[in-house]
Amino acid sequence: SPAFLNVNNLINVVRQISFIGIVAMGMTMVIITTGIDLSPGSVIALVSVIAASYAHPGEYPLFVPLAIGMAIGAAAGFINGAISAKGKIPPFIATLGMMTAARGLALLYSDGRPIGNLSESFMFIGKGTVAGIPFPILIFIVMGIISHIMLSQMRFGKYTYAIGGNEQAARICGIPVDRYKIMIFTYAGLLAGIAGLMLTARISAGQPSLGLMYELDAIAAAVIGGTSLNGGIGTIPGTMIGALIIGVLNNGLDLMNVSSYWQQILKGAIIVAAVLLDSRKNKKA
Repeated sequence: SPAFLNVNNLINVVRQISFIGIVAMGMTMVIITTGIDLSPGSVIALVSVIAASYAHPGEYPLFVPLAIGMAIGAAAGFINGAISAKGKIPPFIATLGMMTAARGLALLYSDGRPIGNLSESFMFIGKGTVAGIPFPILIFIVMGIISHIMLSQMRFGKYTYAIGGNEQAARICGIPVDRYKIMIFTYAGLLAGIAGLMLTARISAGQPSLGLMYELDAIAAAVIGGTSLNGGIGTIPGTMIGALIIGVLNNGLDLMNVSSYWQQILKGAIIVAAVLLDSRKNKKA
């Protein structure tokens, strides 16, 4: 399509993947520890409706809905990590419970209806531009840099890889595995909260249905970007590239007027193919 290489279209692609990309950064860290997080989409919805109710013009300063949204995301992640690490419940089950509960809380809080009338300063987070660059893209880049430094340069990252490589060996070496698992899930929840704030500002309303299937897109971005479901392998730059691949794929198929149903089928096939390639690579290793 001749419209694909248009500058405005390319900027739009990056802006669209910024939301998924931020969620995928947290998902990458969770997957590196051989875990999985099924709750980001529902956490996004919960953050959306509660933050929106505190973002009406003239009621509260901007930092109030922002702080509330990030706190809710971090709290949800902390609960996921605590249940998984301290309760010895598989992350799949712990986060499945959070996925169901958070979505129910979002519907209960909003009575199943959108919450609108948001302040201009709040909507800037999702719609504003700085020097011609959409603000969501700037947040995506900043969070990517922070997450990359955490994973590649700090003790947090070294312990994350150690837990994913061999959890028992990590315990023997004195690494507080449970504490770091909780920290990893909490950070993933915080990133989901940030994405929820950005999406709410982008659509100018708190939506209890927001974030549907986001966890699957985040997993896809991480896996396509080279994160191994067997744990111990993964990078933030790789995940950012994986998110970009998904964004380019979705945009290209839209421009070619390919049915959204076929897009879902193709995305599913790509995820399976990526996992198969990773599995074969690990066997050879």
